[in-house]
Amino acid sequence: MPLLEVHNLKKHYGAHKAVDDISFSIERGSIFGLLGPNGAGKTTLLRMITGIFYPDGGQISFDGRPFKAEDDILHIGYMPEERGLYKKMKIGEQAMYLAQLKGLSKAEALEKVKTWFEKFEMQSWWNKKVEDLSKGMGQKLQFVTTVLHEPKLIILDEPFSGLDPVNANLIKEEIYNLAKRGCTVIFSTHRMEQVEEICDQIILVNKGQKILDGTVHGVKQEYKKNQFKVLTEEGIKLPASAQFQLVQQNGHEYTIQLAGGTSTNAVLEELIRNQVPVLGFTEILPSLNDIFIRLVEGTHATTRAFQAAS
Repeated sequence: MPLLEVHNLKKHYGAHKAVDDISFSIERGSIFGLLGPNGAGKTTLLRMITGIFYPDGGQISFDGRPFKAEDDILHIGYMPEERGLYKKMKIGEQAMYLAQLKGLSKAEALEKVKTWFEKFEMQSWWNKKVEDLSKGMGQKLQFVTTVLHEPKLIILDEPFSGLDPVNANLIKEEIYNLAKRGCTVIFSTHRMEQVEEICDQIILVNKGQKILDGTVHGVKQEYKKNQFKVLTEEGIKLPASAQFQLVQQNGHEYTIQLAGGTSTNAVLEELIRNQVPVLGFTEILPSLNDIFIRLVEGTHATTRAFQAAS
């Protein structure tokens, strides 16, 4: 049974359809990517899932029953893109306060906070104030306070914003670890390359509508163009062939497009018959970025916004 199911969810602001009839489900222990450009409706969707906004239509099911914010909120950890820390409060006190708000006793909160602070090398921060932290340090603190009670559902909206590569990798590894321990993670971003690394399943949202839903592998397979890279020795040219078309050459690396119905074995056999030394033969799969732009082609404003954000 999926942990979260969203059925025909809608949210309108006057004539603007921020979320327009979106449905999807998320399996337990998976890392789910919610993707799209700025303004696509991702944050509105997340705020309905967490009970901050009420939907104008549709239904949300959590853990096998209709979602009730007052019952289910303690089982959800939400890290919004707009950070919500108290700037004047000491960091240790703030972490303890937020942990107890999420249902932990004082003793449990102290144990969890100390464990996570040691893991992220934050012990020396205890008596500092949030206003003294850099953006990246604040991001680490927000992540810790979101996940330390290990909720069933963890929602991370742009979690890597402001982080250097070392700390981004640290948080990425903890996302993997939380999923292995049974937490379900929703990872919302417009950075497609991050999603390709860590997500099992994705949906793409544009202008409030779902335009794509599936596993990362399945989506790439669906939108591939049957192109391959062929690596040969220096000075070797590929022969003309009815089985493939030459798309591009870069030194002794060729990009070819296979004709419809042609198998890779047939192409390799032909190259070998023509005494072409094949040093590499690799299928070219599209990036999620390429797929998204192809799907929204013609909606120029959205495409430009997405390309700029990426």
